[in-house]
Amino acid sequence: MPDPHPSHRQRAHTVRLEWGPVGAAAIAPGCGVAVVVDVLSFTTSVTLAVERGATVLPYRWRDPSAEEYAAAHDAALAGGRRAVLAQGTPSLSPASLVGLAGVERLVLPSPNGSTISLGLADSGASVVAACLRNAAAVADWLAPRAGEGLAVVAAGERWPDGSLRPAVEDLWGAGAVLAGLAERGVAGFSPEAELAASAYRSVAGRLPELLPACASGLELVDGGFAEDVRLAAELDASPVVPVLTGAGFTRG
Repeated sequence: MPDPHPSHRQRAHTVRLEWGPVGAAAIAPGCGVAVVVDVLSFTTSVTLAVERGATVLPYRWRDPSAEEYAAAHDAALAGGRRAVLAQGTPSLSPASLVGLAGVERLVLPSPNGSTISLGLADSGASVVAACLRNAAAVADWLAPRAGEGLAVVAAGERWPDGSLRPAVEDLWGAGAVLAGLAERGVAGFSPEAELAASAYRSVAGRLPELLPACASGLELVDGGFAEDVRLAAELDASPVVPVLTGAGFTRG
């Protein structure tokens, strides 16, 4: 993959924002902390699981290698969201994790959020999982570390041809963290980060209404996962900041 133009790295700014794995690779170098935002549903699921005492191990794909990885780490393997709808087993569905108990380690495959998390870790940054549920807690955790450089990555989704689909829920999730940083006196935002913060401010207070109505939310509601969307819309419901330590996200 060709290197991005130097201007796309946003190096003139302490707080940066970009989209997807390619954007993550562009802006993370030189930053001390990187934040992955995948509201529907990777980072919401990570937050819920870590809050319930599990270490969450991100993995790119749910295939036979994921089973081997889980076995090697003495971990449970989360199932695909739709495959476990009626089984009550842990999956990428946030609703499946509300009652999680007795699971010390959980492998959570996700071609979006997990892939970005692992790529950010390879950059040398400390990696944090953020969503609407823990936006204020993440802003509190990040504010004293802002001088190290912050890369905020909105995961987005994929069109059928594999190209990136910017997803408004991730813009709002990233913006909630960024707006919180601004409220805590952090400066040095790139225009891209400023835009995300402004986008969040424009919908603050309406998330329970708007999240089910956006394209990704509608897809989940139509598929029988309205509870996942409801949980994802609960702004600042969690005090947990999942930080990627070694192979897994734990409470920071």
